[in-house]
Amino acid sequence: MKSISSISKVATLLADPKRSAMLWALIDGMARPSEELAVMAGLTPSSACAHLARLSASGLLKLEARGRKRYFKLATPEVGAAVEALASVQVLGLEVKGGTAEKGNSSIPLSMRRARLCGDHLGGELAADLYQRLLDCGWLEWVEQQLEVTQEGRTELARLGIYIEALAQRQRKIGVSCNCCSEWSERRPHLGGALGSSLLKLFIQSGWVRVNDDSRALHITAAGMHKIRQMAQPIVAKVAG
Repeated sequence: MKSISSISKVATLLADPKRSAMLWALIDGMARPSEELAVMAGLTPSSACAHLARLSASGLLKLEARGRKRYFKLATPEVGAAVEALASVQVLGLEVKGGTAEKGNSSIPLSMRRARLCGDHLGGELAADLYQRLLDCGWLEWVEQQLEVTQEGRTELARLGIYIEALAQRQRKIGVSCNCCSEWSERRPHLGGALGSSLLKLFIQSGWVRVNDDSRALHITAAGMHKIRQMAQPIVAKVAG
């Protein structure tokens, strides 16, 4: 089958740790020069060029010539999604140097860890923090292994212009606990589904979040950071002096 052949070819390419390292270095969607990728992967320039040529020929990378330098970037968003998915899989029984597990997010760009596009919703640490607050404040709750919006949540979200009844008409899950890029946020889930998508649209329309054309990393304005962090904050009762 064509799908099986494709999986095998991609697996063969990613089997080399150096090639995997270069793909991971490009995970934020930005283009980087071959010399920089060589340093990041611990390769000589000539060895890096050979690996990059193979990745480009396979369709995983895209070459951009800028003057005398050669820049490389992920060919499509699907390549990045596949690499992220593989990075989040925990394989048992693997030995690592020093006997300790490698920290998967040690080389993740800070901008990608903080906030990034995850499909049609917000991912990263900012999204994971927001999701936890929505649960802690009772806007969301788990009912028989299903994530549901509480009455309080419906009221508060309506004040933001998000109406759960309207989302329900889309015939998709309103709220989904998303773990697909938990590697980026210390293995904490964030909110997906129709509600996650609507929240991201709200953030963009409000000018709190800006999408980058060349990267899945999202730019969060200072006002946006403040507004998003203030969402679903517990109300602290004032104690009379």
